[in-house]
Amino acid sequence: MNFTGIGASIFVVRLESEFARSENLKGFELKGAEKFIGPIAALLGFVYLFQWYIFGELRSPSDPIFGNNLPPLVMKGGDPHIRALMRTISASEANGNRPYSLLYGGKQVTDLSKHPEICVTIVTGPNTGNCSTAAGRYQIINTTWFEIAPRYHPKPSQMMFWSSYSFEPEYQDLVVYRWLNDSRVWGVDISQLLRQGKINDVLRRLSPTWTSLGYGIETNSISRSLPRIYQKMLQEELTTTSQ
Repeated sequence: MNFTGIGASIFVVRLESEFARSENLKGFELKGAEKFIGPIAALLGFVYLFQWYIFGELRSPSDPIFGNNLPPLVMKGGDPHIRALMRTISASEANGNRPYSLLYGGKQVTDLSKHPEICVTIVTGPNTGNCSTAAGRYQIINTTWFEIAPRYHPKPSQMMFWSSYSFEPEYQDLVVYRWLNDSRVWGVDISQLLRQGKINDVLRRLSPTWTSLGYGIETNSISRSLPRIYQKMLQEELTTTSQ
């Protein structure tokens, strides 16, 4: 379509008028949205302050607080024997009502988007003076996490030339569950040993990895009770499975 002379001028004026109306409308809509920014920010601030008041710190929404020190897993499903073993390991390594955010030494971490990698100074035992990055329900050190997460993590986040592995509770469970089920790593089928009632053999085999399991260098007050704790956890898991 070609416009010349007066016709072209009229068209340009109309076009400019429509453009101006469109810009004014956009400005009106933006100003309308701006009215909600302040109240939303204030509400979020109140939520964070309320959480700080209740818990004493800002806590990840996915970090559960349990009513006892032998809580269930966040992960759903799976072999009840391996699940019971995981809860037994947790009883010795991270015995508390917020195990998934627990750092070595007893402090809690608020960011579970990745392994915390916070090295806490060791004050007792044969490694006094060194530091440990152990974190989470299974007290996994950062180098171990970076070794096992690429193999077993179900949802790695790809970022340019590297991957990131969420340390949220569900993923801690899933990675450790798959790790314990990998007979190539342990040289034996752990689930089969557990089904045969050989919990002591399993704990002994795992003690180089989790040194508090009763055969390592950091046996604690719970270590001797772990076979009994496992049996209790197994009964709970079998009961849940049958429901």
